Amino acid sequence: MRSRTAFLPLFLLVASIATAQMKAQTPFPAQIGNSVVALTGPWKFHPGDDMAWAQPDYDDSAWASMDLTPPPGSIDPGFGSSGYVPGWTTRGYPKLTRFAWYRLRVNIRNDASGAGQPDIALKMPEDVDNAYQIYVKGQLIGGFGRFGTGGVTIFSTQPRAFAWPSAAGAGAVTIAIRMWMDPATPYQTPDAGGMHGPPMLGTAPAIDAMLRLDWGDVTRALLVVFARASFVLLMSLLGFTLFWFDRRELAYLWLGLACFFILALNCAVIVGIFTTNFGLTFENIFIDVILIPIQFGAWVIFWGYWFGFTGMKWIHRIAWSLVVMTSLVTLMMRPPLFSAVVPVAAEAWLFPLIVGFKILLGLLVFWIAWRGIRASGGDGWMALPALLIMPIWFYYDELSLLHFPWILHIFGLVTSIGQIATFLTLAVVSVLMLRRFLRGLRQKQQLETEMEQARQVQQVLIPEALPSIPGLAIESEYRPAQQVGGDFFQVLTTEDGGVVAVIGDVSGKGMPAALTVALLVGTIRTEAHHTNSPAKLLAMMNTRLLRRSQGGFTTCLTVRVDADGKVTAANAGHLPPYLNGREISVANNLPLGLSTGAEYGEASFQLKAGDRLTLLTDGVVEARNAAGELFGFERAAGMAREPAAAIAEAAQQHGQEDDITVLTLTWVAKEETAPPKAEMVPEPA
Repeated sequence: MRSRTAFLPLFLLVASIATAQMKAQTPFPAQIGNSVVALTGPWKFHPGDDMAWAQPDYDDSAWASMDLTPPPGSIDPGFGSSGYVPGWTTRGYPKLTRFAWYRLRVNIRNDASGAGQPDIALKMPEDVDNAYQIYVKGQLIGGFGRFGTGGVTIFSTQPRAFAWPSAAGAGAVTIAIRMWMDPATPYQTPDAGGMHGPPMLGTAPAIDAMLRLDWGDVTRALLVVFARASFVLLMSLLGFTLFWFDRRELAYLWLGLACFFILALNCAVIVGIFTTNFGLTFENIFIDVILIPIQFGAWVIFWGYWFGFTGMKWIHRIAWSLVVMTSLVTLMMRPPLFSAVVPVAAEAWLFPLIVGFKILLGLLVFWIAWRGIRASGGDGWMALPALLIMPIWFYYDELSLLHFPWILHIFGLVTSIGQIATFLTLAVVSVLMLRRFLRGLRQKQQLETEMEQARQVQQVLIPEALPSIPGLAIESEYRPAQQVGGDFFQVLTTEDGGVVAVIGDVSGKGMPAALTVALLVGTIRTEAHHTNSPAKLLAMMNTRLLRRSQGGFTTCLTVRVDADGKVTAANAGHLPPYLNGREISVANNLPLGLSTGAEYGEASFQLKAGDRLTLLTDGVVEARNAAGELFGFERAAGMAREPAAAIAEAAQQHGQEDDITVLTLTWVAKEETAPPKAEMVPEPA
C-alpha cells in the first residue's frame, strides 16, 4: 500500500502539467459573423527574435502567457481612451527592449458562409510600442514600421488594419506577431512594451468601421492639441506684434519666440501622428533634444525681461548653458545613440541629469521672479499664478512616469492636466502682456503730449529772428536730435551797440532738459538788463542752476562783441570758439550747476574786417557715421569759416546723435575803419 501510494503525488503532478499544456494549446475560439472578436488570449510571449517562431508548427508550449484583457477602468495615458493594457515592462519584463514575439492559435468560425461570405480582416491596437510584423500561418500579412537589415525604423503609433490572407481561410490558424520596442521608449512612456490592447478579428466591413472609430479617438484626443496650437499661434503673433510697436520691450519678443517653439512642437506631434513621413527617431530628436530645451530657455529669458532683471547678460549665459547640457544628455538617451553607442546601464545617471538640469532651469525662473517681485511689487505678484502653474506644464513628461491620473475628459474631449496648465499659463501671460502694453501706450501718449507742449515752449525760447547789428553778420542753425533738445543759444543786443551771444548744452534730453533750458534762458534775458559781462552772466546762471539740475550739468560759452569789434569771452566747460577756423584759447572753467564757488575768467581779442567767429555745441564734433567714425574737431575746424547752415548740414549728414547748434558772427566793418590786427588780450575777471 505504501509503495503504490508513493507514486500518487507524482502521477497527479504529471497529469496536471499535461492538462495545463492541453488547455494552453487549445485554439482561441473566434466566431465571426457580423461581429468582431477581441483576441485577448492568453497569448504566448517570449523575448528575443527568431524567424522560426512565425511558423504555425513551432512548439511554443514553454513560452510564458500574456493576457491582453484590459483591466477594469484602464485609460490610455497618451490618448485617454479606455481599454488600455499595461505593457510588458510592468508584467515581469522591466528591462526588456528590442524584439519579443506574441503567438496565438485561433479557431476561426465564419457563420456568414456561402457565396456572399465577407472578407476577414485583423485590426491591431491603436497603441503599440513601437513596431511590429504580423504573420498568419507563417505568411507576412503586414506591419507597422520599417524592418530592414540596418535596423528598425519606428513611427508614432497609428491605428492599422490588415486583410486576412485567403489562403489562411477558417479553422485553426496561428497568428505570430514580431514586436520591436526601442530601448529609449521606457523612459518616455509609462507602462511601455508591446501591445496595449488586444487585436481585433472580424469581417472586413466591421473592422473598417472599428478602424474609423479608432482614428476618431485619435482625432478627438488631438482636438486639444489643435486648440493649443491655434492658441499659441495667436500668442506668438501677439508677442511679435507688440514688439513691433515697442522695440524697447524685449519681453514681447521672447514671448513670441517661446510660443513659436510650442507651436513647432505641437505641429511636429500632429504631423508625426497622422503621417509616416518622419521616423520617430527624428521626431524625438526634433522635439525632445531641440524644441523642449530651447522652449525652457526662452521662457527663462522672457521672465527675466518681464521682471526687468538687470543682469540679463548672465541670465542668458546660465540659461543657455543649461539648455545645451539638457539637450546633450537627452540626445544620449534617445536613438540612435542610446543602446547603440551609450550603454543602457548609463540610464541610471543620465535620466537624473536631465531632470536635474530642468529643475535648475525652473529654479532660475523662480529666482528671477523672487527678485522681480521684491523690486516691482504689485506687477510682480500678478505674474505669480502663471509661475505656479508653469511647473506642471514644464515637468509633465517626468511627472507622467509616476502614474498620476493626468488624463481628463471634459465635455467629451480628452485632455491632460499638462495641457490645461499650458492654456492657463499662456492666458495669464497674455493678460499681463496686454496690460503692460496698454499702460505703456498711455504713458507714451502722455509723454508725446508733454513733449509737444515742451517743444512749443522751447520754440518760444529759441530766437527765430536774430538782431541786426551794424558791422556784424549773425547766422544761427539749431537742429535738435529729439523733439525737445538740450542745446540752447541767445543773441541779445547791448546798450552801446554791441551784442552778447550765449550758447550752451544741457545734459540729458526731453522734458527735464527743456525745463533747464527754460530756466537758463530766463536767467540770461533777466540778467542781461543788469550786466553784459560774460563772466557775471555765467556766475548768475550757475547760481540759478544749483540744486535744480538734479545731478545734471550745463556747459556754456558766453561771448560779447562790442561796437568796435572787441570780443570778450568766458567759458563754463564748453567747446572753445573758432576764429577763422582757428581755435581760440579761453579759460575752460567748471560747467554750470556743479559748484557753489565756481569762478569764471574772461579773455579778450579784437576782430578785423572779414573775421568769422564760430560757436558750436558738441553735437557737431560727436556726429558719428555708420562705421563709427566721429565728425571730430579737425573737420569742425576746417569748416569753421563756412556758413552756420553748411556746418550743421555736414554734421547731420555725417550721422547726428546729439543736438546740433552752430552760431557764427562775422565782422563786416570797412577795412579803413577796422580796428588793428586782433591779438589775444587777457582781461581779469
